[in-house]
Amino acid sequence: MNRTLDQLVKGISPENDVPAVLIHGITTHSDQVNPGHLYIAIHGTNLDGHDFIPQAIANGAAAVITNGRDVGQLPVPQIKVANPRRAASLTAAEYYGHPSRDMTVVGITGTNGKTTTAGLIVAMLNAAGSKTAQIGTLGTVAEGYPLEKTLTTPDPIALHKVLFELHQDGFTHIVMEASSHAIDQSRVADVDFNYTVFTNLSPEHLDYHGTMADYFQAKLKLFTALPPSATAIVNMETEYGQAVSDNCTVPVVATALAKTGDVFFKDYQISLTGIHGTIQAGKITYRVDSLLIGKFNAENILCATAAGSAMGLTQEAIENGLKQCSSIPGRMESFALRSGATALIDYAHTPDAYDKVLSTIKDMVVEPGRMYIVFGCGGDRDKTKRAQMAASAEKFGDYCHVTPDNPRTEELAAITADILSGFRRQEYAVFDDRGAGLRQALEGTAENDVVVILGKGREDYQEINGKQMPYSDLEIINEFRDAH
Repeated sequence: MNRTLDQLVKGISPENDVPAVLIHGITTHSDQVNPGHLYIAIHGTNLDGHDFIPQAIANGAAAVITNGRDVGQLPVPQIKVANPRRAASLTAAEYYGHPSRDMTVVGITGTNGKTTTAGLIVAMLNAAGSKTAQIGTLGTVAEGYPLEKTLTTPDPIALHKVLFELHQDGFTHIVMEASSHAIDQSRVADVDFNYTVFTNLSPEHLDYHGTMADYFQAKLKLFTALPPSATAIVNMETEYGQAVSDNCTVPVVATALAKTGDVFFKDYQISLTGIHGTIQAGKITYRVDSLLIGKFNAENILCATAAGSAMGLTQEAIENGLKQCSSIPGRMESFALRSGATALIDYAHTPDAYDKVLSTIKDMVVEPGRMYIVFGCGGDRDKTKRAQMAASAEKFGDYCHVTPDNPRTEELAAITADILSGFRRQEYAVFDDRGAGLRQALEGTAENDVVVILGKGREDYQEINGKQMPYSDLEIINEFRDAH
């Protein structure tokens, strides 16, 4: 695929004399430059792409985009822009022919529930016979595509490339998660969304955003830059839902557990067998028979049903989608153990998610069963939430096993100290090895006990000092599972 430089930058460069240099690819990584590539220099958290312009040119860059800083005379065209991140999004969309314009795209944002809501919507679309792909925390989930772990939302060049490939392969619907980082960094600025979904908002990523106000504004951007033809689905169960609705520039479908929403539960029951009830959306009543558990999943089901209804899916497709989406990898996944106990893994890694997950499970533990919690906190991330997560675990659990969870470049001892500051009782043990802590928790179970393993979900690695070391909670759980 080839485009000319003047075509790619026509929307971002005020200059009229941009040469028609043939461009064979786009990248923001100098070591990935091949002859004929456009190199976009981005100032990142740890490195500045402008420092690598000589390497990019040596590797064959045909042109570079910069933020206007003085990089001296270059032997190739230099396009100066105010925001290279925004330029990366626009040029990538242009290079790949704006593939999202020719597909139906659903974007989902929120602190929790993005992956589950996406999975439910995908199940509905599949039940309707649509060729659908899912992009998010689980990677790109699409028939014929290898499942590869990526950022929740890929960088714009990778994103538009995969959208182009999916469109070429006949996919008509895309359901994708949009993280606050991605929105703030313009990764999805040139994706043409037809529907957007807001699940909820609670403290998270404050190491990046600084304040809840800034975090909210990042999320809000997804709802203030939509074309008039789009529709927004907004969960009104959180205080931020109303603020999203008030600022949204397109029609809003409000969801709520009670009858205050446009889409709501007429009745429902939540137990270890799932969520059962009926949803009212306009004049249509949908039967809900879902194996998902928890009040927060009831909210996700409402969001997904509202999205399916807005897309015009049949009652049958929506009901079958809810029924067929029996579990989301790494989200409240349940496993029966030989001891008669149950192991549950969940990706929860915020205080709010802890409260929701643990309170739900606590209500379902059968006496005299005990609840053991295995968790840790990520390194190089918001330190303020660590003590809060420990307090939540202690509040709902009978005993805690504190273990590593992607310490990254931070000292494990420092992370652990932050966690322990949130405990008020001595009902915990500390482990330098997550596997050892998990095995001890599983070995000590009896009938009706529940072991809740939080943070990593289906991840198959520990990130330590810049390296991903093989590790899987699920593999260890399988050692203790009931063979039947």
